[in-house]
Amino acid sequence: MLGIIGGSGLYDLPGLKEGRWQAVTSAFGILSDQVFRGNLDGAEIAFLPRHGRGHVLSPGGINYRANIDGLKRLGVTDILSLSACGSFREDLSPGTFVVVDQFIDCTVGRESSFFGNGLVAHVSMADPACARLGESVFQAANELGLKAQKGGTYIAMQGPQFSSRAESELYRSRRADVIGMTNMPEAKLAREAEICYQTIAMVTDYDCWHDGHDAVAVADVIRVLGGNADNARALVAKVAPRLKAHPPACPEGCDHALGHAIITDRSHWDEKLAVNLEAILARYQSDQGQ
Repeated sequence: MLGIIGGSGLYDLPGLKEGRWQAVTSAFGILSDQVFRGNLDGAEIAFLPRHGRGHVLSPGGINYRANIDGLKRLGVTDILSLSACGSFREDLSPGTFVVVDQFIDCTVGRESSFFGNGLVAHVSMADPACARLGESVFQAANELGLKAQKGGTYIAMQGPQFSSRAESELYRSRRADVIGMTNMPEAKLAREAEICYQTIAMVTDYDCWHDGHDAVAVADVIRVLGGNADNARALVAKVAPRLKAHPPACPEGCDHALGHAIITDRSHWDEKLAVNLEAILARYQSDQGQ
């Protein structure tokens, strides 16, 4: 099942059938919204508005753990994360899609792991995006004639304020390509949940480093997003059928990321935490799985 996390309205895809909203529960609290499910050319889709319908949640107020856990419980195997971003490069102009493959996490105070005291795990984030998904997205973008870049580093800032000019220049010096507020800890949690994850960054502005452009403003972001909404929907509609034939095992290792990550001996697991993690730990709940 393909999960899509993004802005309200992306679920309005041409050709989507059997669409309906479904309430989903999680052991980690309340999801951003109900999940919109449907079928697109044989591909089962589950769409979650990251900020809730009407954009009522701030980046720091999103329950990322509940969102990822809820999608895992639905049976989601792949996630496409569509996110509005600022650009740190002249050639990544507004309207460009960036198929992100690396992250720098500058967020603070967000719950960034399902695990903790009593049940410890250390997953690798060396390659946080799924190259299989990334290749499918890039090919679909090319076929649609969209301006897209394969590969790029996304720096996640805390927000909700936009960057100062000094911060913008600092982030550029770190060789980041785009900046946003929401894909961390989302990508970390997807890795722990063994879900293939791929960010599609939709460039809306040049942050505030560019002398030839005004500092970013909400009105500008909304204007560019509105103008690019059809392209975003077309891209999702093009990618979804490609992903309906899910391989038995992800060649990138996303679907068994916990295989060598759980360090706490099974006999010492905190059982309450293990129960909360039942969807994520299903493969590891026996001594044989561990």
